[in-house]
Amino acid sequence: MGSRAWSVEKRSTLKSDSFSKDIDNLLETGCLSIIVLGASGDLAKKKTFPALFNLYREVLGKFGLLNEAINKGFLPSDEVHIFGYARTKISDDELRNRIRGYLINKNDASSEHSEEINKFLQLIKYVSGSYDGEDGFRLLDKEITEHEFSKNSQEGTSRRLFYFALPPSVYPSVCRMIKLYCMNKSNLGGWTRIVVEKPFGKDLDSAEQLSAQIGGLFDESQIYRIDHYLGKELVQNLLVLRFANRMFLPLWNRDNIDNVQIVFREDFGTEGRGGYFDEYGIIRDIIQNHLLQVFCLVAMEKPVSLKPEHIRDEKVKVLQSVLPITDDEVVLGQYEGYTDDPTVPDLSNTPTFASLILRIHNERWEGVPFILKAGKALNSRKAEIRIQFKDVPGDIYKCQKQGRNEFVIRLQPSEAIYMKLTVKQPGLEMSTVQSELDLSYGQRYQQVKIPEAYERLILDTIRGDQQHFVRRDELKAAWEIFTPLLHRIDNGEMKPIPYKPGSRGPAEADELLAKSGYVQTHGYIWIPPTL
Repeated sequence: MGSRAWSVEKRSTLKSDSFSKDIDNLLETGCLSIIVLGASGDLAKKKTFPALFNLYREVLGKFGLLNEAINKGFLPSDEVHIFGYARTKISDDELRNRIRGYLINKNDASSEHSEEINKFLQLIKYVSGSYDGEDGFRLLDKEITEHEFSKNSQEGTSRRLFYFALPPSVYPSVCRMIKLYCMNKSNLGGWTRIVVEKPFGKDLDSAEQLSAQIGGLFDESQIYRIDHYLGKELVQNLLVLRFANRMFLPLWNRDNIDNVQIVFREDFGTEGRGGYFDEYGIIRDIIQNHLLQVFCLVAMEKPVSLKPEHIRDEKVKVLQSVLPITDDEVVLGQYEGYTDDPTVPDLSNTPTFASLILRIHNERWEGVPFILKAGKALNSRKAEIRIQFKDVPGDIYKCQKQGRNEFVIRLQPSEAIYMKLTVKQPGLEMSTVQSELDLSYGQRYQQVKIPEAYERLILDTIRGDQQHFVRRDELKAAWEIFTPLLHRIDNGEMKPIPYKPGSRGPAEADELLAKSGYVQTHGYIWIPPTL
């Protein structure tokens, strides 16, 4: 094996005792039923079922988590059964055929892969029923109970995981039906958990109302509010980078960092989702959840431990330290042609682009602007965190104009972590140039498959690890930050600026960026290394 090859087996001994314990519990527990509500919809077909399939086929020993002799996936067929539930009246085989196309890997069309798909699909049973009717959920409970009985599970020891691939409008009725008809009958080590997808409301009042309705039926320990950004590889690496590397500890503060950007860019528009998107807009769809979760991990203080509640406590603290957003630190945009979509009102005021500044009132971050920016129909597709450091005092090399040091975490695509540095230009002359220290995942970890975010988060739910899920008080604190701004937009007090599709967005956004103190690097472009 070459010197640059990455061996997970060699490093597997570094896993924590708590992580080992989680794995042991996974193997020791009994029968598991995963119920996908909204099984005939797009989210279930494109994300939920493929994630379950990958967990089913993944071998634990491959990652060095267990002895390699254990050739068992994370969802072993002798313990797990999957139920699809929706209003659509179709058979088991019809649902399986709808799902099959989303499980096929174009790079792995082998007979072995096809056999794995067939075995996985046989684990799926479909039940049809309404989302607010007793009959459908009684039938669902009957099917689950029969599966548990067939696995010789003692009543109360089995596990039931309900995944809501549904619109939030039906959450309350579905929760009520589950509570009345589909819960574990007693508490003998088993559990019932629910996974709910965003959006969690449209503002503070609606979010609190939804939380109260669900919270009146389930304990917080049973509720998993999923934000798939928290399952991304580089997002999960944030706390490790910050708190497991000594060199960052003294640098991560207002004394050294000038500004922080958290950016989400798409090079396409709403593409058939115009009607849905127009109800929410880019702030509700991306910034208030995905980018704010990343913001928390960048800005939070070091937790007491890696226990989920300790981490979530620190996230809440930093959200509560955010000052109110001011209108002069917000730029809204709407790409030209957005209202051509027949499902979008002609006079829509919904922003498809937003750039805004969050300011934290605490000792670590006072005076440091956090620029959160997201947009559709822009000139590139990427999501990244860009931490820009202050100028070097006493610039003896006269190289400030070339740009500042930056620490960049590229979330997607081409996952990478790199540090922009000023170095000597090779040659006889003493001249400087910007370069980078680069950890590109595609090059460094060539033989490692990076799991999809939904795979990680579903597995966390099965393990009972709520670290990467949104707690109720955290959700409330997030909405408290954005609700006043959103109401001003909804009331027409703030208007989006038109911008051309394929551009960087409104020019005013670049002006806001410069006003916040960001210094553009000229003549330098990061190029992902080739394999």
